[in-house]
Amino acid sequence: MRSMDWDARSYHTVSDPQFGWGLRVLERLELAGGEEVLDAGCGSGRLTARLAERLPRGRVVGLDLSQDMLRTARAAASAGNVVLVRGDVARLPFVAAFDAIFSTATFHWVLDHDALFGSIFAALRPGGRLLAQCGGGPNIARARARAAKLMAAPEFVAWFVDWRSPWHYATPEETAERLRAAGFEQVETGLEEAPATFPDGVAYEAFTSTVILRPYLARLPDDATRRAFTRRFAELAAADDRPFTLDYWRLNISAHRPRA
Repeated sequence: MRSMDWDARSYHTVSDPQFGWGLRVLERLELAGGEEVLDAGCGSGRLTARLAERLPRGRVVGLDLSQDMLRTARAAASAGNVVLVRGDVARLPFVAAFDAIFSTATFHWVLDHDALFGSIFAALRPGGRLLAQCGGGPNIARARARAAKLMAAPEFVAWFVDWRSPWHYATPEETAERLRAAGFEQVETGLEEAPATFPDGVAYEAFTSTVILRPYLARLPDDATRRAFTRRFAELAAADDRPFTLDYWRLNISAHRPRA
């Protein structure tokens, strides 16, 4: 079985949907310019660099579990006020260290959201804010169902006997409950439909093989089998009413740690 680490160069190139969503979240983060902010799940650093531009007197700590992502982020977010750290967002190595924690396209990769929000609460200073967006609710439900059918096909089924989903797509209601249980106040959560359409099969395959299909492809034995799985997935998407469209839903999260 192949490593589950990301191909960060490919992600940096194909992740325009995530980057666009993240920019809109970043616009909602109120900053004076001197804060210390954690980018939790900084990925390849595209948004980390934009966040650093808004903190001329402050500092950004970009944290990611992927070594390959951090290597790419070092080039993308090379400003003097950026520090990059390898770590798990559900087990942050910080206590009362940040004025704000910003995160996009990351929390759905964490299966234990109780641990996640407890860790984030502890890392914020009193009065600090969490502003995040991740996949939620019915996120890529059609794509996941399509992948499940492929996993059951005779040529692939042997490689998925003990398959477990690597994602947790929480609802706004259960997320709000978990945030309040962790100690947060001023909690706001909500779902936003955000379909992503690609111009052709080539672009669709490049994106899905790097992002959505990565956990599936890691199970397959060789490049030929991985290409066959990706090609079949794209062929099915070509026949949709909106060809090469991924049914993304984003879960928006805003909460504050109490000042006292």
